[in-house]
Amino acid sequence: MSDLTWQKSSFSDGAGPNCMELAATGNGIHIRESDEPEAVVRTTPAALGGFIRAIKTGRLDRTL
Repeated sequence: MSDLTWQKSSFSDGAGPNCMELAATGNGIHIRESDEPEAVVRTTPAALGGFIRAIKTGRLDRTL
């Protein structure tokens, strides 16, 4: 995974280590947290888009 070009969230202020980073490849989208860079999740653009829409609309608010 070291050959990927990671992009840090624009919401990251750099004050702490917990930043989400993304890298797009031909195999999908790779997501990791900056304080644990060896743990990487790979997903598709469609699945990530569905997840983000669910968060924005509050569909996941009652899952816990």
